[in-house]
Amino acid sequence: MPLRCGIVGLPNVGKSTLFNALTSAKALAANYPFATKDPNIGVITVPDKRLDELAKLVNPQKIIPTTVEIVDIAGLIKGASQGEGLGNQFLANIREVDAIIHVVRCFEDENIVHVDGSIDPVRDKETIDMELVLKDLETVEKRLEKLRKQAKSGAKEDQRAVEHGVLILEHLSAGNPARTADLDDEGQALLKDMMLLTAKPILYVCNVDELSVVSGNEITRRLEAAIVGEPAEVLYVCAGIEADIAELDTLEERREFAQELGLDEPGSSRLIRSSYHLLDLITYFTAGEKEVRAWTIRRGTKAPQAAGVIHSDFERGFIRAEVIKYDDYLKFGSEPAVKEAGKMSVEGKEYVVHDGDIMHFRFNV
Repeated sequence: MPLRCGIVGLPNVGKSTLFNALTSAKALAANYPFATKDPNIGVITVPDKRLDELAKLVNPQKIIPTTVEIVDIAGLIKGASQGEGLGNQFLANIREVDAIIHVVRCFEDENIVHVDGSIDPVRDKETIDMELVLKDLETVEKRLEKLRKQAKSGAKEDQRAVEHGVLILEHLSAGNPARTADLDDEGQALLKDMMLLTAKPILYVCNVDELSVVSGNEITRRLEAAIVGEPAEVLYVCAGIEADIAELDTLEERREFAQELGLDEPGSSRLIRSSYHLLDLITYFTAGEKEVRAWTIRRGTKAPQAAGVIHSDFERGFIRAEVIKYDDYLKFGSEPAVKEAGKMSVEGKEYVVHDGDIMHFRFNV
């Protein structure tokens, strides 16, 4: 199953407008709550200048970038954990994603209604946090009940599991997301196994007005102060501007538009890359006359498993990997020149693939 980021937030904060800009999927964007009832799913390409540079050197027949799935999930309101609004559907949808993009409204506009009647990013964040925490508390309480039954056997590992479970429960009971819990390796393993909503990595996207896309504003600063200490990144994006940029025909036109606003590139490009990193993904490349292609793997993946992303036979019959570092490929200009310079390495099954590696796999099935 492809790795997915879910766009979440209160109703009417700009989620669907941003989703449209990212994917050109034209999800319904309307000025009333619950415009999105069913999750929209879009596949977006990850911008990577390295792919373009390799293509210039190789001149392949095809260039194939890597992708990430983005899911636009229905807006959430207070009481979602108890089924209010579309709460049950929202929580079920968010459980299916690997990471969260939390869109928070950080602009004033009397023509666009807010579900709570005023602009307060900290309150909005806490509303969603609390609903997710309440749902996680249900999950942890049920799991603790089972762990305590198991611990009656007297096994030390079961007793430690109960202790870690209690720590997680206390952390959530204080209103804190699971991702901020201070746990040892055993505790982290239990946390991962519980698959809690608030344990998912998160990126906060401040939907701002046009004047605030570079440096933010007073509203974004309030949100940033509220998440100090939380392992999360913050981006400023104007969803309306991104929608306008997405309507332009060429990448060059989009970059020029962004530069006129003081940006190096469209906010959507920054958001896509941040989503990619949020999922702890890296890219390796294959480069030949037929195609130059980017492949997605988890950070820390070893060579045989990386080969398996191309085809299961590559992993099953893995013999070795021939590896060229991206900078060396650019420096010498071609694979033969890299080999002549002695810069291509031959790696075995324990080799951990690095971001930007250019790989050629040898296998036998």
